[in-house]
Amino acid sequence: MKSLDLRPLADRLRPRCLDEFAGQRHVLAPGKPLYEAVRSGRLHSMIFWGPPGSGKTTLARLIARQADAECLPISAVLSGVKEIREAIGEAKKALAEGRRTILFVDEVHRFNKSQQDAFLPHVEEGTIYFIGATTENPSFALNNALLSRARVYVLKSLSEEDLLVVLERTLTDRDRGLGSINLNFPEELRRWYARAAGGDARRLLNLLEITVDLLAGTERVSVDREIAQQVLAGGQTPRFDKQGEDFYNQISALHKSVRGSAPDAAIYWLCRMIEGGCDPAYLARRIVRIASEDIGNADPRALRLALDAWDALERLGSPEGELALAQAVLYLACAPKSNAAYRAFQAARVDAENTGTVEVPLHLRNAASALMRQLGYGKDYRYAHDEPEAYAAGETYLPEELADRTYYQPVGRGLEIKIAEKLAYLKGLNHERNRDAS
Repeated sequence: MKSLDLRPLADRLRPRCLDEFAGQRHVLAPGKPLYEAVRSGRLHSMIFWGPPGSGKTTLARLIARQADAECLPISAVLSGVKEIREAIGEAKKALAEGRRTILFVDEVHRFNKSQQDAFLPHVEEGTIYFIGATTENPSFALNNALLSRARVYVLKSLSEEDLLVVLERTLTDRDRGLGSINLNFPEELRRWYARAAGGDARRLLNLLEITVDLLAGTERVSVDREIAQQVLAGGQTPRFDKQGEDFYNQISALHKSVRGSAPDAAIYWLCRMIEGGCDPAYLARRIVRIASEDIGNADPRALRLALDAWDALERLGSPEGELALAQAVLYLACAPKSNAAYRAFQAARVDAENTGTVEVPLHLRNAASALMRQLGYGKDYRYAHDEPEAYAAGETYLPEELADRTYYQPVGRGLEIKIAEKLAYLKGLNHERNRDAS
């Protein structure tokens, strides 16, 4: 087998018109603003936010072609202020000749604030139409000034069906694809490839290219299970970036699955993060946090189990220690839930920040010297162990300014049912003591 075009398959198969563009129907279906703008050649500055292989670069080129505009691509990884100035200079020449220019900036989130600001005057005066591509959340990665001058379009990972369309087009296109090879590709194996691509059209085409290379020099014109297993042996690499959007989305999904008492979902997201390369120690820290924030005193064993899982991970390392994390996550997901400790901590912290100069009541102060005792430190303090039931009914421990505060309010689940009953009983003793005193 021999390909006449030496360019990578992903480059040869780039869509040349809207009809060839796979996926993104939520923004590119007829009647949608972006579709109509592209079809009519109307330009405006925009940001494409989406995962790798979703078509950001291809869509920018397609827009330029449809609008009969110059497309000047620069990469934020390889370019700096010098390249930006050169591109702006070319755009000004084109404008003087009556031609419009799209400045396409790939991975625009990698530009710092001053570099992003460099585009603003040229966008405002119409020298360029700005199109930025990013895999990161523009709300955090881009300047507000740039965002206010460009419309954000969210692109999604391609579905399995979208990828099957791309695969079929590749196999039948005789000019740019693999149509001249007449490759026999069973439906079942096509779906293997589509799933392995993980929503990334570029990855799918790269897998096809590897497949053709494996068949080259042989008489075989069929993709069989043996070939497919060789090509897909590495499996699908989950989309994951410890600094990126997917990282925070996945840890959020893990946390909320535990909070929602959904053990199957919780263990799935834990495995997704582990398979994606997340540091297991980070997961251990988050699991300990979840034990306090979402289970708390409804089941105090949860925190101990989370700490034990972390200890087991440190002793065993990966992958053996990851099973302990899985055990902890499943226990936490099934445990009774309470955020009473979390809410108490947050409320008390606010008061601590706002009343940082309030003094400790005299009877609670440590009388460590004669002078302190003369000043009233520790005076009238009641030692709880000398009181009935080891409880000094009616005693106060908060500053006078905060005497009416109640931070900890146990929920009616797990051990906190008993805790709430105990606190209610002690509160009753306080009322009796105060009534007798009055």
